[in-house]
Amino acid sequence: MTENALDQQSALPAAWNPAEEEAALYQRWVDAGYFTADAASDKPPFTIVLPPPNVNGSLHMGHALNHTLMDVMTRRRRMQGYEVLWLPGMDHAGIATQNAVERELAKSGLSRHDLGREKFVERVWEWKAEYGGRILGQMRRLGDGVDWSRERFTMDEGLSKAVQTIFKRLFDEGLIYRAERIINWCPRCMTALSDIEVDHSEDEGELVSIRYGDGENSIVVATTRAETMLGDTAVAVHPDDERYRHLVGTEVELPLTGRRIPVIADEHVDPEFGTGAVKVTPAHDPNDFEIGRRHNLPMPTIMDERATITAAGPFQGLDRFEARPAIVAALREQGRIVAEKRPYLHAVGHCSRCDTVVEPRLSLQWWVKVEPLARAAGDAVRDGRTKIHPPELEKRYFDWVDNMHDWTISRQLWWGHRIPVWYGPDGETVCVGPDEQPPSGAGWTQDPDVLDTWFSSGLWPLSTLGWPERTPELAKFYPTSVLSTGYDILFFWVARMMMFGLYGGDGVQPFDHVYLHGLIRDQFGKKMSKSRGNGIDPLDWMDSYGADATRFTLARGANPGSDMAVAEEWAAGSRNFCTKLWNATKFALMNGATVATPVPPAAELTEADRWILGRLATTLSEVDELLEDFQFAKATDRLYHFTWDELCDWYLELAKVQIAGGRAESTRAVLGHVFDTVLRLLHPVIPFITEKLWRALTGGESIVIAPWPKPDASYVDAAADARIADVQKLITEIRRFRSDQGLKPGQRVAARVGGDGFTEVSGHDEEVRALARLTAPEDGFTASASLEVSLSGGTVHVELDLSGAVDVAAERKRLEKDLTAAQKELKQTEGKLGNQAFLDKAPAAVVDKIKVRRDAAAADIERLTARLGSLPAA
Repeated sequence: MTENALDQQSALPAAWNPAEEEAALYQRWVDAGYFTADAASDKPPFTIVLPPPNVNGSLHMGHALNHTLMDVMTRRRRMQGYEVLWLPGMDHAGIATQNAVERELAKSGLSRHDLGREKFVERVWEWKAEYGGRILGQMRRLGDGVDWSRERFTMDEGLSKAVQTIFKRLFDEGLIYRAERIINWCPRCMTALSDIEVDHSEDEGELVSIRYGDGENSIVVATTRAETMLGDTAVAVHPDDERYRHLVGTEVELPLTGRRIPVIADEHVDPEFGTGAVKVTPAHDPNDFEIGRRHNLPMPTIMDERATITAAGPFQGLDRFEARPAIVAALREQGRIVAEKRPYLHAVGHCSRCDTVVEPRLSLQWWVKVEPLARAAGDAVRDGRTKIHPPELEKRYFDWVDNMHDWTISRQLWWGHRIPVWYGPDGETVCVGPDEQPPSGAGWTQDPDVLDTWFSSGLWPLSTLGWPERTPELAKFYPTSVLSTGYDILFFWVARMMMFGLYGGDGVQPFDHVYLHGLIRDQFGKKMSKSRGNGIDPLDWMDSYGADATRFTLARGANPGSDMAVAEEWAAGSRNFCTKLWNATKFALMNGATVATPVPPAAELTEADRWILGRLATTLSEVDELLEDFQFAKATDRLYHFTWDELCDWYLELAKVQIAGGRAESTRAVLGHVFDTVLRLLHPVIPFITEKLWRALTGGESIVIAPWPKPDASYVDAAADARIADVQKLITEIRRFRSDQGLKPGQRVAARVGGDGFTEVSGHDEEVRALARLTAPEDGFTASASLEVSLSGGTVHVELDLSGAVDVAAERKRLEKDLTAAQKELKQTEGKLGNQAFLDKAPAAVVDKIKVRRDAAAADIERLTARLGSLPAA
């Protein structure tokens, strides 16, 4: 071993210990400024703005996946010579954060109203300083190479100025307006919600059919919300429905109220659903609201903000869910219940923050007129300014932006960006820009509401770079290069950033590419949730296996737009890969691998050298192509198999033979070059271990700023590839035969190798004998076993002398034990596959896995039985 190799080897501990290494490596990168972007640089820009996690959030598997992929992209581009900005930050998360602080106050028996608005907002800022941003510290654990000097928060002064600026512009152009519309109302959070803040689920309820009116002029309607009948102002039927044509234009009495309401005809009504007649409650149903507008119906509100009945009468003061059975009972007593169906499954909206059942409610709110903004967002994708990956998700994007409803942006909260509108004593309405003074004097008040969180986060690509000011950062790094996020918020967030980015950016798209990854699911394909108890904390994986293994597992499963199943055993497998890389690099260093000596020209190298260098060049080209297409899973898997299968399992072994056989200098140069390249290729995915190994191998400053390798096709040699493939097949078959014969892996036996196919690999006789543990035959050699291996140039005959090499009794005992285990496995797997109840419930991936186990067990039984039959009698 050379002195340099000894120095390099001594720099590495015996084993890779992530817990002892990762934090110090990360801090070194940050202190060196590797992640700090320079807006004055003349390098081409590459920009990603981090989807801002909630200030009260913590790292979950979805974050870990997305952050890993963004880090892969930014680390690779940095190595390719780009000026990289990965900008971090947090979202103030209006409802979620306000709820969290209100829960803290409740522990002391206080509410926000006890503090008042100003003191409550102060308390939220204090809470944010103490508890907020935990996820940012967890990002360091994962290895995120973000520019911490540019960290942003949606309530920062600069970002708040951007919010006020775009509100003023939209208001002045008539794209923001105030109107009474049906909105989603959360009686728990006491605020309006946008459609995307409502989660729908199939809930059990009841369907009640109620008779309105009497005799021939009566009509039956069905409803799941009997309590809203107190606000009915009509019964509607389809204009072409012959059953009710004689009633259109007449009136029926609304039960329990004494009011008379009209029967109207409207094409919205589906005559095939239920009785073909529907009750119309314009103030408490979005479809009824539209019917009410078309027919100029009254729109009485019969519930307050807490979903308590306000309509005069015996039900006044009852909660909606208390009023429902009370009203049904009263109707039943009057004989007006025609039918009842329970349980009745139907879609019910829930607040995404607190899970309270949402109440549709007529309310005066602020709205964005989205049609021109959404049209521009659609055009940017249609004309290719922004490309969506995978492209099949474009249809979903267009379905949303082409059919988007006006967006309600006001929230009845105290935490958030206050709506910059003042109301005067004589009914004046004044919208104030960021550089304007609000009106003052008696009677002037600011709108009490705040803006929807998505309004400010929709500006994220612009506001974080200094917009509306024309900052150097905005000039250099906008439009951003890639948005990476889950497909589940394509409408939530992506569409809003596209609308605001194009509007505020004068038609320039906020992203060149939108990459959409799938959701993380458990190993059985189930969605992770607290209620199922199947969630995985990525911090647990990092504690157990290290950040690199966690990242490798996630990257290897990240196919564009597809959900990803994960299990702890896969993280353990990734940890094993890191261990393999560590040991292999150390082994290469022990054998003198060096980057100081240039790799000789191809003509001066062995076939094994040309093979590994050619495979490296091909792998590098494939990985580059896959990463450019956002195929992270395929790229990572390709690196895995090259590193483990080709480099570690084969070339290292071949290199040992070459070094011992007198080709040390060139082999060590090839080893150094290949490991240098592989470590750089793997660095974006597993940054910590590659940094440690690369610095030991090369003595360089940091792999973070090392150049990304380029493929050298001059070493690609089809003939060498074919010859080494034959050598690999011959060695593999001999090893398999030895195993079947019960030989120990390191046990050497005499063998004679020949045949018409041997000439193709005769130049590798030394490698074959060394790796297959064969010795040359001596005088008196007698073969007791033989095999034939078909290679590209013909058949190779291998004759072995196994006399005295196998303990027949011990081998029989081993084989019988293995046979019993294989028979047990076959019985178990066939039992599961023969259970129809199991097949009906189990995911297809699980069933396929069991089928593979069954087939493997059957093959083992056949092999073991044959081997037992070939043994001599004891």
